Amino acid sequence: MKPQPYFEEVYNVVRQIPEGRVTNYGSIADFLALGSARMVGWALRNSFSGDGIPAHRVLNRIGELSGRHQFPSPTMMQELLELEGVKVENDKVINYKEIYWNPSEELL
Repeated sequence: MKPQPYFEEVYNVVRQIPEGRVTNYGSIADFLALGSARMVGWALRNSFSGDGIPAHRVLNRIGELSGRHQFPSPTMMQELLELEGVKVENDKVINYKEIYWNPSEELL
């Protein structure tokens, strides 16, 4: 099944998040000027088909791993981030502001 055009736009942005960096749903929605943070979350929820979309790098606006329950296991999101050197404690990225990646600034 082919993804909706909006989903593809979300996936294209998410694929560009560098390893070891994170962003949030709202930043992607703002960059695309379409939909909302919830729509970005919905698109990512439907991305677990092995397409190389690093959905684990997308957090909520305060750096929490709010999408962790959409992964095959509730710890997988944290494990994937930690493999990239991202420090997570109590389901929240510790140095969120330092490793935050803003698509509006990075993809000009």
